[in-house]
Amino acid sequence: MAQGYSNWFVRARLKTRQLLLLAAMEEEGNVRRAADVLGMTQPAASRLLKELEDALDVRLFDRTQHGMQATLYGEVMIRHARMVLSNLNKAQDEIAALRVGLMGEVRVGVIAAAAARMVPLAVGRVKEQYPQLQIWLNVETSDVMLPLLMQGQIDVMIGRVLPQHGQLKDAVQFTPIADEPLCVVARPGHPYEQAAGLTLRDIVNAQWVLHAPGSVLRHRIDLAFAELGLNPPQNVVNTNNFLAISSLLLQSDMLAVVPDEVARQYESFGTLKRLAIELSCRMDTFGIITRQDQALSPAANVVLRALESAAAEVYGTLTDTIDA
Repeated sequence: MAQGYSNWFVRARLKTRQLLLLAAMEEEGNVRRAADVLGMTQPAASRLLKELEDALDVRLFDRTQHGMQATLYGEVMIRHARMVLSNLNKAQDEIAALRVGLMGEVRVGVIAAAAARMVPLAVGRVKEQYPQLQIWLNVETSDVMLPLLMQGQIDVMIGRVLPQHGQLKDAVQFTPIADEPLCVVARPGHPYEQAAGLTLRDIVNAQWVLHAPGSVLRHRIDLAFAELGLNPPQNVVNTNNFLAISSLLLQSDMLAVVPDEVARQYESFGTLKRLAIELSCRMDTFGIITRQDQALSPAANVVLRALESAAAEVYGTLTDTIDA
């Protein structure tokens, strides 16, 4: 028999009403009340529960003076039953959305560099064709977003998979896009704006706003100073929020290190200036990341295709998708 049809729940003819009963039993703590909630008789509910316990060959609930209490086996089944019911509800919502042309919703996690040009280009094109499709953008660092992707809270991620992500690397597919050059930025009119021949030695004692210690970006910056035999900057405000970074730069003589793609975007608006300082450090290649074990919804596939097209247009031809 094919593997897809040999699972125990197929052989046991698992019923949706059994899943509903598990959820109701947890909430009501009583077979009779759970049966009432589901509009069935108590004997019918008891029979469904017994059939499920027989199929699993475990006891799912114990009768106590406080009502029916889930065993450890029962807690596992209740948790998975709720997940299945939730996914079925999402499927119904998705189908309903497709029928009226809404296409549902898609959650995209994005690092700052991709949020500058690539992602807005993709989102704009998707919204032209599907104006009622709901798109959620979460702009964060990769270490924050990757667990969210694995938990199903993000459908598609634009970021990087690093060695410290450990076993998560084996659970995702990664389509490389580009690496990420870094640059030093300041406000327009900053004393260093017109300075020629600046090096990191000249600015190590300046005021800085940098990503927090422990972040990949901060580690790369500290290494760049260390390669010159310098201690990293000490006069620092720590944040990875680009609104806070740009606001601090505009109201002070602070300096910051940001992805070159982000700096170009701000520079085009006249809000920040890139300083003529060559940095030896850069960020690792980022790309499009999806889970291997999750089939994307039609809406997510629409967004994924748009992201791939925008990435090719902004950064050049994409390489083949690989297992990270």
